[in-house]
Amino acid sequence: MKLNVPSVSTPPLRRSRRAASRPRFLIACLAASVAFGLSSSAKALEPGKIWVASWTASPQGPYPAGWPVAQPDLSFALPHGDTDGATDQTFRLIVKPDLWSKTIRLRFSNTFGSRPVTLGAVTVGLQASGGNLLAGKAQQVLFGGKPDVVLPVGQELYSDEVALDIDPAAPLEGRNLAISFFVKGTSGPLTWHCDAFYTSYLTAPGGGDHTGDKNDSAFPFTTTSWFLLDAVEAQAEPGTAVVCAFGDSITEGVNSTLNGADSWPDALSRRLHNAYGNKVVVVKEAISGNTVTSCPRNGGTSVNGPSAGDRLDRDVFGVAGLRYVVWLEGINDLGACLASGDDVIKGFKDVVGRLHAKNIKVIGATVVSSFGSPIGSYGFPKIDTERKKVNDFIRIGELFDAVADMDAATLDPATGSMKAPMQPNQTTGGAGELLHPNRVGYQAMAETIDLKLLAPSPGQ
Repeated sequence: MKLNVPSVSTPPLRRSRRAASRPRFLIACLAASVAFGLSSSAKALEPGKIWVASWTASPQGPYPAGWPVAQPDLSFALPHGDTDGATDQTFRLIVKPDLWSKTIRLRFSNTFGSRPVTLGAVTVGLQASGGNLLAGKAQQVLFGGKPDVVLPVGQELYSDEVALDIDPAAPLEGRNLAISFFVKGTSGPLTWHCDAFYTSYLTAPGGGDHTGDKNDSAFPFTTTSWFLLDAVEAQAEPGTAVVCAFGDSITEGVNSTLNGADSWPDALSRRLHNAYGNKVVVVKEAISGNTVTSCPRNGGTSVNGPSAGDRLDRDVFGVAGLRYVVWLEGINDLGACLASGDDVIKGFKDVVGRLHAKNIKVIGATVVSSFGSPIGSYGFPKIDTERKKVNDFIRIGELFDAVADMDAATLDPATGSMKAPMQPNQTTGGAGELLHPNRVGYQAMAETIDLKLLAPSPGQ
């Protein structure tokens, strides 16, 4: 997808299809021993470079719609969040770029909002610990050369480019960005992403603009969700391969460790960077409860918002530099919607056909077992029969460019359920639910993907 470079005079907008999808964005920074300096820039894309997604989050909402995991009580931070959203307060979101670059830009989304949202100020810094910033100041981010911007209803908007003054030799792996923005006035219902598995920070309502604060004393409240921000993009070398992990809560990493980067896309990212260095990027476009198809039991939408097919244009085709998709989905169609295996297969054919039409290669992941789960209908034998039918199609149906047999990696043949060491016992709970793996299971799932299938261009 070709993305417009922001002009100095007008911040670029992307019109939202509320049941469709959105793109994402990226940043770079410096190590603890090095001064952290940033400068805003509206210059054109550097010759010979391309924009690639470095971090993404699928828009959901509006808040509080969704099933957040390990969420603190937000009734004091957002006392009227369902109607008023945020009021004159500052968010400090912690995000982990998958690729560091000297030039980045941010994208904000008001996809599910019902009112224009005013960002009175935006800054970016490097996280030290908690909501504190590393040495140096929080750098102002501009929009069309201005420090404030209005996010129109149903649209998303890019910042100007930010030039990062970083030491290329600095060890940036494991570092996180702290992106702060001041919501001026009352936002109305907020677009968000409920399952971040990272701790971010909020001021109290009416707390004012604290985007420039180095310490976190003005941020008493925490959240395990992201709000409004949906992408960080970076300038990168041509040939950089962007991989999108597409799916539901199992791709989100439910039951992985909080702040641990322990989902299977995180484990895949580490494997790919070990193999190809900075020539590859992994981003996530997953929503807990998502389905391949529309769900008749839920008014014709997914269990939780637009289905994979309905959000494909926004959440996948909007990923800058996208080359590969690894798709794991289908258990919610079967266990929550009581769809048939044939329904899921039909949905696969539609979505993969649309991806192939844009020359995007797709790795199909087999659906992991939920047999014996006490949650709803997920554990019923009939659901497992339909799941096996879907997996037989994935393995031999020749629809996908390749297969990652995540089911085989996690299944205990003796019980038909998830292997005992992979059953949830992590900081986010879930013990005994037999639906989402833990860190052990997610690592095993990532190992099923042949790295050669996701290689950057030859010679790059």
